[in-house]
Amino acid sequence: MSTRLSTRLSVLAASVVLLTGLAAPAASADGAPSAATMPTAPTAPTVNLATNPGFEVPSPDLADWGSVPGWSCTGGPAEAAVTAAAPHTGASALTVTPASAESTGECAQVVAVRPNTTYTASAWVRGDFVHLGATGTGRDVAPAWTETTGGGWQRLSTRFTTGPTARSVRLYVHGWYQQGPFSVDDVRVDGPAPAPAVAAGSVPTDDRVVFFTVDDGWQRTPEAERFIADHRLPITAFPLPMPAAADPAFFKRVTAVPGSSVQDHSVSHADLTKLPLERQQVEICDARDSMTRLFGTAPAFFRPPYFAWNADTLQAAANCGIRTVLTADADFSWGAGDIWHPGLLQPGDVVLMHWTDTLAADLQRALAAADAAGLKPAGLVDYLR
Repeated sequence: MSTRLSTRLSVLAASVVLLTGLAAPAASADGAPSAATMPTAPTAPTVNLATNPGFEVPSPDLADWGSVPGWSCTGGPAEAAVTAAAPHTGASALTVTPASAESTGECAQVVAVRPNTTYTASAWVRGDFVHLGATGTGRDVAPAWTETTGGGWQRLSTRFTTGPTARSVRLYVHGWYQQGPFSVDDVRVDGPAPAPAVAAGSVPTDDRVVFFTVDDGWQRTPEAERFIADHRLPITAFPLPMPAAADPAFFKRVTAVPGSSVQDHSVSHADLTKLPLERQQVEICDARDSMTRLFGTAPAFFRPPYFAWNADTLQAAANCGIRTVLTADADFSWGAGDIWHPGLLQPGDVVLMHWTDTLAADLQRALAAADAAGLKPAGLVDYLR
C-alpha cells in the first residue's frame, strides 16, 4: 500500500469517528434518533424521493451527451456510465471508474425534503470503500460505507433527520482514492414527499404590475437585448438547458435588471402529461441542476412546455424543490396579442413570449399593452415565494 493511500485511509477512518462523535443526533441502542430528538411522526406516506434511483430512466432529448439522468457526477462521462453489466435489479446500474488517483468518482443529486423529518437513504453497491451519505440535512451524520463488498452487491443505509429550515439535501455516493471502479443500483431516499407544487396562471396581487416571461432560448437577438436594457425590463427567462449553456452570458445580461431571474422549463420541451412521474422528475430536476450550475441560483418556478401538466407534474416539480408550476394568461409571442380574459391586462397577469427574432417587437407591444392598462412590468421573484 502506498504512503499516500495509507494516509488517506487513516484520514477516512478518523473523519468517520469525528463525524459520528460530533454530528450525529442522540441515538438509542439500535442507532435511531432518541425520543427527545425524534420529530412528530409524519402523516404523509413514505415514498422513494430519489431521482432515477435504478438508473433505468433514459436521457431526455437534448440532454448533455453521456450525462446520467438525475445525477451529477464529478468526472462526467469519462468516469460514470449507465451499464447493463450485472445490475442488482432491473436492466442497468451505474458504474463509476475514477479517472485518476485524485478522484473518488462522486455522483450526487439534490433531493427535496420536509423540515424536521426523518429519512432513510440506502443503495446497493459493489466495490471497495464505497460511501453513501447526505449533506445539508441540518443535522448531518457520518456516511454509511463498506471496506469491500467481496465482489457482490451489498446494501448501505443511513438515517438522518432534517433541521427546521432544511428543504433539500445533497445525496451522494462515491468510492475512495485508488480503490478502482464501483457500481451503484436501487438507490432510495425513503420518507414523506414535499407537498405538491401549486399551479398558477397569474399572480395574486393588488399591485398594478404585470410579469413578462420569455421561453426556450433558441433565437437570441441584439435587438431584444437592447430593448430590455433600454427599458429596464425585469424579465423572467425560462430557457432550455441546451440554448442556455450555448450562450449563458446572453441570459445573464438580459436578466441583469433587478427582479429578473432564470427559471426551469424542462430539458427536452416534451409534453410531460405523456410521461410517468419518474421521467417528469428527471426532466424538471435535470433542468434545475443545469440552471443552477450556469447561473448560480436554483429555480423556484417551473414553466411546463405547451402549458401541459397533470398531478404528477405538480409532485415531480415539488420533488425537485419547485414551488410553483406557472403558465400564463396572455400571449404576445410571434406578433400575437392574445389576452385570455375579457378586457385589458390586469394586475398580476403573466405574459408569455419566446426568444425569437420577433421578440423585440413583441416586448414593445406587450409594454404598450401594459401601459394602456396602467401597469408596470415587475419580477416574479419579488412576488412569488
